[in-house]
Amino acid sequence: MTDIARLTQLIEPEATALGFELVRVAMLPSEAGDGGMALQIMAEDPATGQLVIDQCAALSRRVSDVIDAAEEAGEELIEGAYHLEVSSPGIDRPLTRDKDFANWAGHEVRIVMDKAFAGQRVNKGVLGGIEDGMVLVKEVKAGDVRLPRNEIHTARLVLTDALIAATRPLDTSGADELIEDTEKADD
Repeated sequence: MTDIARLTQLIEPEATALGFELVRVAMLPSEAGDGGMALQIMAEDPATGQLVIDQCAALSRRVSDVIDAAEEAGEELIEGAYHLEVSSPGIDRPLTRDKDFANWAGHEVRIVMDKAFAGQRVNKGVLGGIEDGMVLVKEVKAGDVRLPRNEIHTARLVLTDALIAATRPLDTSGADELIEDTEKADD
């Protein structure tokens, strides 16, 4: 069985050394469709809330090196074959840390509890923040709900126009420029 806590202990210092914050470490079925598993690492640059490809690649290299070193030293961190996936959390990001629940207050959220809480397992509404270990949500049906943070299975922002407007875009300069190669191949 994969020890996510131990992997997080190894990965977090590598992310921090690059100036990133670790958002999530998870072992999930691979999206490659091969039936394998993927070690998914989500991190963000605090300045942008995202990672660009070069940042993902840098973190991926460091994580690969630290996992290889630990396994060469005799630790079995991950059973069997796996893919390493390093990414930005994206616009409809998972909320995994207390600060995520505070920073994204005012946006729509979908929260799934470990088990039904107050008769409901899935909660959808506007995130109100976090207070004393309780996540505040204003639900359409139930009104104001307080959910215990430690009983949340998953929490994710819902993609809305307001969320898109609030998300800081990365530098897109040059994205609309067309570069043509005028060289012709020799016949």
